[in-house]
Amino acid sequence: MKLNAVSHSIWLILGFSGQILFFCRFFFQWIASEKKRQSVIPMSFWYFSIFGGILLLAYAIYRRDTVFILGQAGGIFIYARNLYFINRKKT
Repeated sequence: MKLNAVSHSIWLILGFSGQILFFCRFFFQWIASEKKRQSVIPMSFWYFSIFGGILLLAYAIYRRDTVFILGQAGGIFIYARNLYFINRKKT
C-alpha cells in the first residue's frame, strides 16, 4: 500500500470519528432528555461537540474545504465558550 493511500485512509478514519462523536452528542442528549422527560443538555453534549468539532476541523483542513473549515471553527469556539461558562459556574 502506498504512503499516500495510507495517509488518505487515516484521514478518512479521523473524519468518520469526528462524525461519530458528533452523532454521540445528539444521542446522549436524547437519552438524558428521555430520562428526565424534558429537554436536557448534559455536559457530555458539549464534550462530544468540541472533540467531534476538532476532528472534523482537522479533516476539513486536510480536504481544504473553506466552507467546512469556517463552519467547524465557529462551532468549536461556541462549544468551548459554553464549557467555560459551565465550569466557571461550578467554582
